[in-house]
Amino acid sequence: MKAIRTRDRDAGLDGLVWEDAPYPHASENDVIVKVHAAGFTPGELDWPGTWIDRAGRDRTPTIPGHEVSGVVAELGLGTSGLTVGQRVFGLTDWTRDGTLAQYVAVEARNLAPLPATIEHVHGAALPVSGLTAWQGLFDHGRLEAGQSVLIHGAAGGVGSLAVQLAHDAGARVIATGRAAARDTALELGADAFVDLQSDRLEDAGPVDVVLDVIGGEVLDRSAALVRPGGTLVTIAAPPKVRPEDGRAIFFIVEPDRYRLADLARRVQEGRLRPLVGAVHSLAEARTALTAKRRAPGRTIIQVADEPPGI
Repeated sequence: MKAIRTRDRDAGLDGLVWEDAPYPHASENDVIVKVHAAGFTPGELDWPGTWIDRAGRDRTPTIPGHEVSGVVAELGLGTSGLTVGQRVFGLTDWTRDGTLAQYVAVEARNLAPLPATIEHVHGAALPVSGLTAWQGLFDHGRLEAGQSVLIHGAAGGVGSLAVQLAHDAGARVIATGRAAARDTALELGADAFVDLQSDRLEDAGPVDVVLDVIGGEVLDRSAALVRPGGTLVTIAAPPKVRPEDGRAIFFIVEPDRYRLADLARRVQEGRLRPLVGAVHSLAEARTALTAKRRAPGRTIIQVADEPPGI
């Protein structure tokens, strides 16, 4: 099969190569998915799991990408709950070869059915961003209707879905980002927008929850915006500055088959819209992912064509 692989950790995105790779092996409780669309997070090239397996052994050359939307091609021994030919999407294991390939092996429990009304390019844009947004807002932030939330990076993959989910839950949403993101954030349901380049961030508080995807100085300054009893949640790095009378949480997204199915239902119902900025073929993936300028929204790699009628 064809895949995007990398051998050199220090090379970053420049080390991505389009080449032949072995067809994946389906272990017990695995499925082999024929990949129709895949998502990729540039930061994953810095994650230890990209380069070593669960036992700590080197596993280069490695295939990156952890978001998949496709069709079940093969069932591993003991696998149940899914069938060959079924449309699925999900989040793959951090320490195994990923989804920038024609086929990928995935634990069945990490996949959810993809409704026929949702295109694979949108299915691939949901797992990491959607689960991160949900877990950050509700599992860790404990956001409830009537509360207020400040969402950084509101026009990005995670932020755009978080704005929609928080708005749908009945929270007051304050979005942040660059000026060009204002219209997008407000259209998605934000009640107010803070331009991080020209507005005072300190004027945005106090809020019950801060969801941060940026880190650095923005994360540090956000701690003071959390009202007593509130929560600062980030995926960027463990917080150095904590709210005076609140919680500070750093987390890494976890697979959740049930929540994936819920996110898909929301997309079907028109309550959630993943932002897809550009779609490129697998052969074009290296060029697309190393481009200095990208279209707003998630860049998705389309590996196989959408079947007729979908």
